[in-house]
Amino acid sequence: MKKFKVFGLFATLFAGLSISGHAAYPVYSGYNGQPSLGAANANRAILLPTANGGVVMTNSVAASAPTRVTGALPRVGNSAVNAGRRYYQSADFDRLADSGLYIGLSAAYSVSIMGEFSADYSGEDGAYLVPGSFQFSGFESDTVIPLQLSLGATINSDLRIDFSYTRYSNISYPQSVQTADGAGGFVTARATGGAVTANAAMLNLYYNIDSYTGYMAGGSLRPYIGAGIGISLNTVSDYNVLDSTFYSEADPSTSNQGDPTAVSNINAYHNGGTSERLALALEGGVSTELGNGMKLDLFVRYMHLGKVQSSGSIVLTQDEWIADGLGGENAYPSVAHYTNWTESANLSTVDVGARLRLQF
Repeated sequence: MKKFKVFGLFATLFAGLSISGHAAYPVYSGYNGQPSLGAANANRAILLPTANGGVVMTNSVAASAPTRVTGALPRVGNSAVNAGRRYYQSADFDRLADSGLYIGLSAAYSVSIMGEFSADYSGEDGAYLVPGSFQFSGFESDTVIPLQLSLGATINSDLRIDFSYTRYSNISYPQSVQTADGAGGFVTARATGGAVTANAAMLNLYYNIDSYTGYMAGGSLRPYIGAGIGISLNTVSDYNVLDSTFYSEADPSTSNQGDPTAVSNINAYHNGGTSERLALALEGGVSTELGNGMKLDLFVRYMHLGKVQSSGSIVLTQDEWIADGLGGENAYPSVAHYTNWTESANLSTVDVGARLRLQF
């Protein structure tokens, strides 16, 4: 019995120390929360301190499990306006994003070839006797398939840069031209030869614009725009222009012996030329993933290749008619050489094509 009394005394003492201990700690008036002991302890009583040093008994409320988001959620594009609107699984994002180095090969079809030859010497004395493109004459062309080889790298998911080499061929000097007749008009002359080629080395920059245009085909197509600048080596090969018009200068019946009366069968052999010109490119299209690191670009491209120009050397052969003093005239072949008499045209194309890119 005595043992129970001693135990009760110690229990009362410890209870008093516990209550006084709670009262000794500072109480923060801003604290209104309740600690959670989890679902297993939802019905257990909890003693909370009060402002006057007492305690109050309450039941705990189990807190719901917090929703955590860890790491960055990938999305196509980097515009802030898309934040929170649409996200892709990591596999989809990897499929749509560009990364690393790549090589590319493209083939296109030139749907439009722009540029017209004209004679830079049209204002020279006696120029009408040198057949050439005195009026604008557009290019003649067969099927033009420009090929392009590129080597580049992606800077981020939206931006890539590459160096490219593009070759254009099967463009030719026009087969017929309008040349001056010396009397203010023009006659048609026949031209042969004059194949035109262009070799362009370019630095290109491409930017994916799906952040602004929206997603295409469920996000599998990425629209892009691009621009390039570089140097184009433009060449026109040698060509002949033949004017078969008979140009009468004087009446042989009234001319003295030895006087020139006419010229005919004028053939001008134009030496071709090569020139280096500034080249510009604009491109727009869509990209998609083919798998195994292969990407496909479908594009429309405008290329300004600069001036195509002959060397300025023209060898002219013609028949010169001379009065015989008896009312008639005789033909004698003659040869003349002109220098620094060039013909030129500015060359531009619009191409539609496809490019395969292999990502590393």
